[in-house]
Amino acid sequence: MTLKSITIGQLARCAGVHVETIRYYQRIGLIIEPLKPNQGYRLYPPATLDRVRFIKRAQELGFTLKEIENLLSLSDGNCADIQSLAEHKLNDIKAKITDLNRLVQVLEDLILQCRTNPDKASCPIIQTLQPPEK
Repeated sequence: MTLKSITIGQLARCAGVHVETIRYYQRIGLIIEPLKPNQGYRLYPPATLDRVRFIKRAQELGFTLKEIENLLSLSDGNCADIQSLAEHKLNDIKAKITDLNRLVQVLEDLILQCRTNPDKASCPIIQTLQPPEK
């Protein structure tokens, strides 16, 4: 079955987003707003649905809208450029994982300090979060 042109409401439903999301993507240039006929509704081509689904999937994978804009602008371009963008994103994710692992260790240590703290009126977690005195 070939999909025909659809209204913004149909587009939003098919893509699993709100109409305002479609409008926002139009405002920031991720999708093109079709011309409005003298009478009736704007009709979006099937390719717009594919594009919105691509945007949502890329967001699920952690890409920002700016990064998605770059991906879309490169989609017909050189694979090496797209690979470079993906490698940069991978490095960002690995850095965040490293930071999160450090945070896990810090929190585990603080929780252990709380469990073994004989002074129940003073909490090691709160003491650690207090800014240093000047």
